[in-house]
Amino acid sequence: MNENDFMHRAIELAQRGCGWVAPNPMVGAVLVKDGRVIGQGWHRKFGGLHAEREALASCTESPQGATMYVTLEPCCHHGKQPPCVDAILQAGIAHVAVGSVDPNPLVKGKGIRMLREHGVRVTEHVLQEECDRLNEVFFHYIRTGLPFVVMKYAMTMDGKIAAYTGASKWITGEEARMHVQQQRHRYRAIMVGTGTVQADDPLLTCRIKDGKNPVRILCDSGLRIPLDARVIATAREIPTILATCNYDKKKAAAYEQAGCYILRTASQNGQVDLQDLMRQLGDGGIDSVLLEGGGTLNWSAMKNGIVNKVQAYIAPKLLGGREAKTPAEGQGFSSLEEAVRLKNSKIIRLGADILMESEVDTDVYGNR
Repeated sequence: MNENDFMHRAIELAQRGCGWVAPNPMVGAVLVKDGRVIGQGWHRKFGGLHAEREALASCTESPQGATMYVTLEPCCHHGKQPPCVDAILQAGIAHVAVGSVDPNPLVKGKGIRMLREHGVRVTEHVLQEECDRLNEVFFHYIRTGLPFVVMKYAMTMDGKIAAYTGASKWITGEEARMHVQQQRHRYRAIMVGTGTVQADDPLLTCRIKDGKNPVRILCDSGLRIPLDARVIATAREIPTILATCNYDKKKAAAYEQAGCYILRTASQNGQVDLQDLMRQLGDGGIDSVLLEGGGTLNWSAMKNGIVNKVQAYIAPKLLGGREAKTPAEGQGFSSLEEAVRLKNSKIIRLGADILMESEVDTDVYGNR
């Protein structure tokens, strides 16, 4: 095995923390001595041991003189855990291979510098692209203070998310729908609008065994969601945020009594100001949002420049219909020059369906 093989193993380990470590990064570490793996670990949950300390704790022999492969630069500050740099130095590690540099201002190269100052050889940028991709949510959140927003929808090959009657179950097959559940586990929150709640009465939970339910965010400018909707009826069991620009305290009290947290935002033409909402969610520790809204909320998200990634689940079906719903409605942009540009697209086969996943090109996107 070579250094790339060991770092690939560290990446695989890091992914096991998906959904559990937010708003911390996913990190994996592998200890190698004389070409043999003698310890490995990953950051298992928020507040728990970091990957480096997990790997050291699992050692089958002395790590003195070993090489540590770690997906993210070791931390050098006190947080919920003591600095990992200290543990590496105390263990006598001779060489540390790092994937990504930590963009956190408390670290950002300082961990690497401290290791070198104490005589540890450090190799940087090992499989950096893959390690960076692992923590795209963390990197965005730590740099901007805003949630990483993924706009997700399922559509037919002619671009319809529902028939003209409103029927939408099920556009995609079971494998694609299970993939969606994995995304609900992965991201910290899920967001929909009033129309989706009224049309589908969804629970917005993660239906994977031992999966983690996302925080539910309901955009309801006028406080119109029925109190007997399932997302309201279960608000005491699953954290539910009602985002509104309505200041009617009497109306809000009924939702609060049901267990909802009322988050008031600025108004944008009578609707929830999504940029203000993202700022408040970021301040509250929400590092990522899976947007599962309908065409109206999707258009508003696009127009306000809050989307970072798009996940389009495409089924080999044709619905047709002038009045059939599409992924993004509203007025739309007036020219192709204004269109949201996507990049780094990849296609994943999910049974008979495909997932096209693309990053938003923020260089030409910005706030609209």
